[in-house]
Amino acid sequence: MIILIGLGIITHLLFGFSLSKFFDKAGEDGWKGYIPVYNILPLLKIVGKPTWWIILFFIPGVNIIVGMGVIIDLLKCFSKNSFWDHFLGILVPFIYLPIAVVKNDLKYLGKVDELPIIKKSIRREWADAIAFAVVAASIIRWSIMEPFTIPTPSMEGSLLVGDFLFVSKMHYGTRTPKTILQVPLTHQKIWGTDIPSYVDWIQLPQFRLPGFTSIKRNDVVVFNVPGLYENNILENGSVEPNKEKWRDYPVDLKTNYIKRCVGVPNDVLEVKNSQLYINGVEAENPVDMQYHYVVTSIDPINNRLLKKFDISESYVFGRNEEGVKTSMQISPEIAKQLEALPFITKVERDIRLEEKVESNIFPSADLFPWNADFYGPLTIPAKGMEIEINNETLATYGKTIRLYDHNDNVEIKEDQLFINGKQIKKYTFNQNYYFMMGDNRHNSLDSRYWGFVPEDHVVGKGSFIWLSLDQNESGLSKIRWSRLFKGIE
Repeated sequence: MIILIGLGIITHLLFGFSLSKFFDKAGEDGWKGYIPVYNILPLLKIVGKPTWWIILFFIPGVNIIVGMGVIIDLLKCFSKNSFWDHFLGILVPFIYLPIAVVKNDLKYLGKVDELPIIKKSIRREWADAIAFAVVAASIIRWSIMEPFTIPTPSMEGSLLVGDFLFVSKMHYGTRTPKTILQVPLTHQKIWGTDIPSYVDWIQLPQFRLPGFTSIKRNDVVVFNVPGLYENNILENGSVEPNKEKWRDYPVDLKTNYIKRCVGVPNDVLEVKNSQLYINGVEAENPVDMQYHYVVTSIDPINNRLLKKFDISESYVFGRNEEGVKTSMQISPEIAKQLEALPFITKVERDIRLEEKVESNIFPSADLFPWNADFYGPLTIPAKGMEIEINNETLATYGKTIRLYDHNDNVEIKEDQLFINGKQIKKYTFNQNYYFMMGDNRHNSLDSRYWGFVPEDHVVGKGSFIWLSLDQNESGLSKIRWSRLFKGIE
């Protein structure tokens, strides 16, 4: 926080210094450039915009676009008309503007509307438009809202494969950029290739700006999945077999997952017989939460019935004297409706036996013989939470302390913890952590398998679905019209 405040002061002073010089040259009092908010008024006056425009600077999203436009107008007023003047002025104003104002050739020519029109070439017009669009989109994508696509069924039926949604960066607070040497509007790779879209030569300290709210239980959250294994899963669902090709991405470029936050810091989480409990109390289940069911029917279930009940995951896996066995991922409500049909003889939720341990369960199948339906109890770490260091706590939290809690030179030797060569007998966590689970509880790779989500890995809150496409349909039938602009709950 101290570093964040320091960076804020430095950028404010640099920007204030720049404005003060511009103001001096334009006949305004230079000291006004250092006063936040108030400095917008002389700035608008100099470029020739009405005073009421100051209102636009308080509207999220609009303020970014208007601010970039005003900076370009300011540069025009001082005969800074080249493409690179404008591009650098809106991309890195805190660096470019102080450099620009120290030059002796800076001269105020008048308000934008009073300046002679400079005819630009078609190439320059297109370059300006593209550069402005890329910078604007990049800033909005980083600071306000970013589009995401649902690629897997782990959140069905709350979120469907083919849902396109916007994720709010501002709800929990926007993260400052970490990896700055990156192709704009990309994530890990350049579109359509396996070429990395970034280089990690420069990694900035990362902070979170103030947000509207904190993460609450049952929020649908987008985050960078922490684990190395999960960050090297291929599009077909398998992991990259050649570990030499595995990439350890910077935090801000790790693979994006979307899950429901079921546990917040200090919560004690437990799953019994597939039901989630938080602090000993039965948790509220999402309305459309799904489980794995085995449906027995006299005849195979046809596609028309599957479509009627929006069942997207099903397959016939056997037949015996009882009938046809179909595996399905459905909600308890749909299960009741299917059970009432005359040709369906049995509908059973496929719950794992308590003694059936999953080898890949978090934190350790050896010490914690759990599975997805019988899990915990497990306490979720909170910033400032202190634990005794022993074999059990290291098995539970050792990986988190070593990889994600901002410690250097961490060593774990048997039941001992060493940080920078010093043995630690009591450890205090440096940040908050969260527990994420998919609403499709029997078909979700989530915190039950890879662990806690660190607070600095949180990207934003799922806001609303703006488009939804059914991959099994064609034409206009491909659009799920009922899901357009649907809020995410």
